Amino acid sequence: MTILDEIQTSIARLAEDGGSSVVGIGQRWGVGSGIVLGENRVLTNAHNVRGSRVTVTFADGHTAEGTVAGTDVDGDLAVVEVETGQTPALPWASDAPAIGTPVFALANPGGRGLRVTFGFVSGVDRSFRGPRGLRITGSLEHTAPLLPGSSGGPVLNAAGQLLGINTNRLGEGFYLAIPADEALRGRVDALARGESVQPPQLGIAIAPSHVARRLRRAVGLPDADGLLIREVAEDTPAARAGLARGDLIVTAGGQPVRSVDDLSGALRAAASAGTIELTVLRGTEERTIQVVLGSGDQAEGQS
Repeated sequence: MTILDEIQTSIARLAEDGGSSVVGIGQRWGVGSGIVLGENRVLTNAHNVRGSRVTVTFADGHTAEGTVAGTDVDGDLAVVEVETGQTPALPWASDAPAIGTPVFALANPGGRGLRVTFGFVSGVDRSFRGPRGLRITGSLEHTAPLLPGSSGGPVLNAAGQLLGINTNRLGEGFYLAIPADEALRGRVDALARGESVQPPQLGIAIAPSHVARRLRRAVGLPDADGLLIREVAEDTPAARAGLARGDLIVTAGGQPVRSVDDLSGALRAAASAGTIELTVLRGTEERTIQVVLGSGDQAEGQS
């Protein structure tokens, strides 16, 4: 049997064995794909759902109305509760793929029919911007071609086990997937329980580091890396902690802050503790400020 014959056999087998577990999400506009992961549980991308209800189309063509149990917009994940009947769940892979691993991407864009494509893992631990611009790290890069509407569908290994959930097209023939690891299992379980992820917010608008340096020079202050607070919204964690316009955030949670990603990562890491320590420069004076985190309104500019 030639290599092409083996690939053909694998595609046919995966289409038959795994295809029934791949569903279409939505109808008409903004369609995507999804994965049956358990009884009455479908995983898809957050950018595929609008509101609390969504149409799910199964491989046999029948549709059902699902309820969005939980969403993680910044992680681009959503779990939908829908009657799955006898539809089997896709099994999870036990080992993380390495560069060069053969992979198969399955999709059912908006329920318009199963697609199966073949490629290889071309990179690991890649990153991309989620729906609200925050960085999603640890992604799996592969070369299995995807049509529009394929996001939310699975990446499988040759054994038909789940390696990741397709999320982002890079162009030039490369695609990114959120890896199906233990961290994803935990996030999916939490979303299925209705624990939508609402990342903590400070309630500030900020200027990036290069703008902050320019503004500090303009008023005769020494250069320093950090994020400059342009505005503090009322009745937010930042306002209650005493942060002020013109403060330069230089560390968060003990780590240097040079970008919005640095600050966002520190806030997510501190979410369970409920507080975060910030070091700020107010003029030339360094201050340490303890902020009690919450879901306060976020001013334009992010965080």
